[in-house]
Amino acid sequence: MPAILDWFLRLLPLNPICMRLIQGGSRRLRHLYIRAGYLAIMIVVLLFAIAGGSAGAVSVRDLAQNGADAFTVVSFGQIGLICLLTPIFMAGAIAQEANPRTWDILLTTPLNALQIVLGNIFGRLFFVLALLLSTLPLFALTQSYGGVPGRSIFLSYAIAAGSALLVASIAVTLSVTRTAGRRAVFVFYVAVVMYLFATYAADRWLREPVGVGSSAHFTTVFTPLNPFLALEALLFTNSYIPRDFVGVEAGWLERRWMGSPVATFSWLCGILSAGLMLFSTLRLRVIGAKTGAVPVWRRLLRLPAKGGERPPRHVGTNPIVWRESTSRGTSAGAVLARWAFVVAGIGVAVALLWLFSAGRIGAEGLRLALAATVGAEIVVIVLTALNLSAVAVSKEREDGSLDIILTTPIQPGPYLAGKLRGLIQYLLPMIVVPLASLGLAALYVLVGGLGSASVTVQERIANSTATIPVPVVLPEAAVAMMLMLPAFIAFCVMIGLQWSIRSKGTIGSVVAAVGVALAITGTVGLCGFAAGRSIAIFGAVVTALNPINLLAAALSPGAMIGQTIEQGAQLSLIVGGALAAIVYGGLVLAMHSNMKRTFMFTVRKLAGQN
Repeated sequence: MPAILDWFLRLLPLNPICMRLIQGGSRRLRHLYIRAGYLAIMIVVLLFAIAGGSAGAVSVRDLAQNGADAFTVVSFGQIGLICLLTPIFMAGAIAQEANPRTWDILLTTPLNALQIVLGNIFGRLFFVLALLLSTLPLFALTQSYGGVPGRSIFLSYAIAAGSALLVASIAVTLSVTRTAGRRAVFVFYVAVVMYLFATYAADRWLREPVGVGSSAHFTTVFTPLNPFLALEALLFTNSYIPRDFVGVEAGWLERRWMGSPVATFSWLCGILSAGLMLFSTLRLRVIGAKTGAVPVWRRLLRLPAKGGERPPRHVGTNPIVWRESTSRGTSAGAVLARWAFVVAGIGVAVALLWLFSAGRIGAEGLRLALAATVGAEIVVIVLTALNLSAVAVSKEREDGSLDIILTTPIQPGPYLAGKLRGLIQYLLPMIVVPLASLGLAALYVLVGGLGSASVTVQERIANSTATIPVPVVLPEAAVAMMLMLPAFIAFCVMIGLQWSIRSKGTIGSVVAAVGVALAITGTVGLCGFAAGRSIAIFGAVVTALNPINLLAAALSPGAMIGQTIEQGAQLSLIVGGALAAIVYGGLVLAMHSNMKRTFMFTVRKLAGQN
């Protein structure tokens, strides 16, 4: 075999790391169950969507429309899962190989840096792409009804595959530069969620109607920068239309960027991924060089190396609480990132209220900006809580520290309670941000906008043509959010802890915790959305069980709980918030009791299986 061909084959098809990851993962029953379960859910969802939930005869035209609707919903869901699950699969890509116990061995092998990077990226990305491609035959069947063009199917998968490749490349780059994949997960979640929300909000702000009185809008400069916007331009061609530049002089880049957003997005993903792979390849060997080195800023400040001598600290009655609340994020970058999140979040809320008071933005602009900002903050906090709690025990099992802890007098009850309390204390500054943002907006409404702007708008009631006056931000919803959000975050922490105890590794525990939390909150959210729009008072109570629904009720009360507002029963939201706090608090206590009872049995069952 020619040497050049052998070199190219070993980069990817015969890459030892890629083959090890794929062969090892393919033999695990858990991966088989995940693939089979995912495909089974897609089959059931697609069949019910195509049938339209009707027990009678369905026409061919209805089948075509239902098939198109099902394909649209699942396409957006797949991209959301990619942005959520891919960093979880990729988080340990370089971090596991950079472990001091295996790094020296890896450096002595004939593998070069490019083989290590490509092997980790595509070896772990294989499972994500396998989940995506498993649904391709199902959507191909929808073509028989004429509802989904074949071009749309393949282009939607191109968007999904490009997003997965870019997400994987960014995750590996973060792992390489930070030498810690689990820490990179938090940074990645914050960056991706804020980026998606910000670009989508900016796109909504800049959209221009096709014509006077038209409900269709042109694509904007942000369309090729967001996978959801690119997919919207592909599937909603009647309402989100790329510019054709007929009779208008424009350059090549502008025509491609604004006229072909799907192709531009795919090319951007490919070019950026190639650049990140090249950077990771050049940066990879620095991980080994930095092992045991003291950072420059520590040397300038004459501080000891991490892990060196430090002054004694007051631990308190439960050392687990202190360990979880103070030992996490002790680096300068982590501390700066956490408090920058707090300052930036509250600063944005104050700036938006000032712009609204000065007349720079209208009521709809204020609502859209608050929805994007506060919604992104809540999603980031929930994902951070799940990620931190899901590795709280499994990480200790992997590094062997759990065996040492079990030899101490600490019992399972105080141990689990300390984990919960410590994580909540660590997340508390972040939890304050969305609560303070909504609280400031509600206070601004209660004082009448300081006399500088009208704080009431006319809004249409859901499922009706009538309109009612509603405040720009509903104060009762802000109070309900203050009651339910801390309890909801504590519930998410308990979900992560439960799967952290039951899982052998950190990646599996994070995947399971995120999946369970998504299933629970998604079900409660759909029920609350339907109940709030159709049922007065009780619907508002159910709406308060989900933070995203509650945020929507605060910023669009007429659309979410219009019948409740019409009857003047806004206080039912506060009742719902208090009820949600009680429900989630009760679930936390019940889960703690069950985990305390089964802790020793589960830990001993998984002993030695790190």
